[in-house]
Amino acid sequence: MSADQQASALDMATLPPAIFLMGPTASGKTDLAVALKAALPVELISVDSALIYKGMDIGTAKPEPEVLAAAPHALVDIIEPWQSYSVAQFYDDVLLEMAAITQRGNIPLLVGGTMMYFRVLRDGIAALPSADASIRAKISEQAAEKGWESVHQQLQEVDPESAARIKSTDSQRLQRALEVYLVSGKTLTEFWRAQSESGKGAISDYTKQDGALPPIPYRLICMAIAPEKRTDLHDRIRLRFELMLEHGFLEEMNGFFHSGKVDESMSSMRCVGYRQAWEHLQGKLTYDEMVERGVIATRQLAKRQLTWLRSWPDLTWLYTEDKKNFAKALKIIKDATS
Repeated sequence: MSADQQASALDMATLPPAIFLMGPTASGKTDLAVALKAALPVELISVDSALIYKGMDIGTAKPEPEVLAAAPHALVDIIEPWQSYSVAQFYDDVLLEMAAITQRGNIPLLVGGTMMYFRVLRDGIAALPSADASIRAKISEQAAEKGWESVHQQLQEVDPESAARIKSTDSQRLQRALEVYLVSGKTLTEFWRAQSESGKGAISDYTKQDGALPPIPYRLICMAIAPEKRTDLHDRIRLRFELMLEHGFLEEMNGFFHSGKVDESMSSMRCVGYRQAWEHLQGKLTYDEMVERGVIATRQLAKRQLTWLRSWPDLTWLYTEDKKNFAKALKIIKDATS
């Protein structure tokens, strides 16, 4: 081991520990996290971009109130569905929560399936070009005159990869992506690729904050849980979607649909399940079509989550159906923190 490697290892050893418990949707993350909370000096933080919204309980499979009472999760129910929330805001919020937990002598246990959030905590975010008010105003003027679809078409011409990822209805991210190109002459995709190749940290088309964010100052213990067979995960996803409908998901969605406060372009209503339910209430999808598309969208989300996790370094896998999961996770944490 070189002197630099020895110094790095020493620095890591002095950092406080934090646990990442990750996995695809419907894999059993919450149950395991709650069990660990009962056995260890840990406090839970949700890493889920849907659980942040108040009132979106059934369609997000938010833990039941009695579960949250017994095992509180920070960063659940923190904003209204019509409000926006950026990656940079999450980073700031989660660091405050983690620092408070560490100061209390406990270990932060971050549980969820929003892999971009986890990656930003692990790798940080490299700086993007600063916002330019005049360019942003010109983009807004273009959208007012010709619609956001024209802005999307312009982005398609210069950065087709970002245009494929960002919908024409997502005005905030669309404006930021085009602004990055007009300010710097480099596309958001080029920034992504350069940072990925250099290993200096992730880039996200986040807004609100343009400066670089460093990796969090914690020694990470990373675990993931998922069914061993993909067919089992698919079955769990379908069952959970059907149970959500039985428990009143459409009634919950109907309240948002008629509230006059949210619309289909908002991030909250683009969550899987909510988007399909909105289209059903619009009359664009039959009930059966909504169910099938909601299940398919959830399976696609799970596939993306697993793709992220398969490339995650130093990750310990646990399998949903393994009855020894709790004991294995307990040993991993105790060995890493003793």
